[in-house]
Amino acid sequence: MKKSIAIIGGGAAALMLANFLDDQLFDISIYEKNKALGRKLLVAGKGGFNLTHSENLESFKNNYTPIGFLDSALNFFSNEDLRNWLQKIGIATFIGSSKRIFPIKGIKPIAVLNAMQKDLVQKNVKFYFEHSWKGWNPKNHLLFNDDIPINPDITVFALGGGSWKITGSDGTWLETFKAKGIQTKPFVASNCGFKIDWEKDFISQHEGSPLKNIALSAQGASQKGEVVITKFGMEGNAIYALSNVLQAQLSINGQAKLFLDLKPILSAEKIKNKLLQSQEKNISNALKRELKLNKAHIHLLKLSTSKAEFQDIPQLAKIIKAIPLKIIGSATIDEAISTMGGIDLNSINENFELKKMKKTFCIGEMLDWNAPTGGYLLQACFSMAVYLADYLNHHES
Repeated sequence: MKKSIAIIGGGAAALMLANFLDDQLFDISIYEKNKALGRKLLVAGKGGFNLTHSENLESFKNNYTPIGFLDSALNFFSNEDLRNWLQKIGIATFIGSSKRIFPIKGIKPIAVLNAMQKDLVQKNVKFYFEHSWKGWNPKNHLLFNDDIPINPDITVFALGGGSWKITGSDGTWLETFKAKGIQTKPFVASNCGFKIDWEKDFISQHEGSPLKNIALSAQGASQKGEVVITKFGMEGNAIYALSNVLQAQLSINGQAKLFLDLKPILSAEKIKNKLLQSQEKNISNALKRELKLNKAHIHLLKLSTSKAEFQDIPQLAKIIKAIPLKIIGSATIDEAISTMGGIDLNSINENFELKKMKKTFCIGEMLDWNAPTGGYLLQACFSMAVYLADYLNHHES
């Protein structure tokens, strides 16, 4: 006799889990509070649907914190495995110049979502839309907005994190788990902008200016990439990747120290020599000519140096490699691409099963892990789902 599986949530992790579960072993039901599946997938796909990244798997795994948490899942279902599966369901992909992986031109996010749903219909997966999960009754049966208790053999929660309320991913479930005695952590914005109190003259001139081919560092962590100067502070892939260390500093000190390297491909010694050998007598002109720095770069340097330091080339070269910036806050959770926090990883075992609630599993962004943008977030959700599906197919049928 088949066992029943209730999947709570209808996002990326839920869809992938349902696709890989064996419908000869399980009766599968998906409970989604919206009127349709994959709403966050569709929103995330605007402007380019970044499905994963082509990075070598061993270095790929190092993008996640805590290190090692997702290794088993990523080894079992890698970025290359995802591309192969997408090809199988009719979604051809390509590697972009950034090494990120996208559907080929002409394939829109809705087509990817439809392809993921197609097999679910053939597998007789049951869909229950506009079903908001409300918690458990005294017998640990699931309760939804209609108050009719449901008691599946296996429950998998894939409720998402706390960002993007417009898609239904609002994290309101966190208190329900906490009240149940399951260890949780408050949600914190990740992959978000961070606040810097720019001088008015600087922001009036340079708001919206990109800083390309730079590196940022904080607390021993560093990230190359680019950022954009905003009235609020700074945003972009380089600072997004440092969200965990910056948020940790903010929570302890109320501020965080960030260092900006304008020329990560050059050492301070090489920068010094280039400037000393320049035919330009004016330092600003030498910076433009020899290092290709723009007005925003040079204005930042002037804000970070005294007049004497700016004229002292050896000292200036060192500052170019580490302009100090003070972070005084972050964007709100709803402005963030993703969140940290959620179900504490100490609350689950190696198969994502809650230690306090047997036959109950949690996957996806509702767990307390972090990754930068670039396809890493989606890949983790997909990998966790496939890993769990394999476990259930072989151990819980």
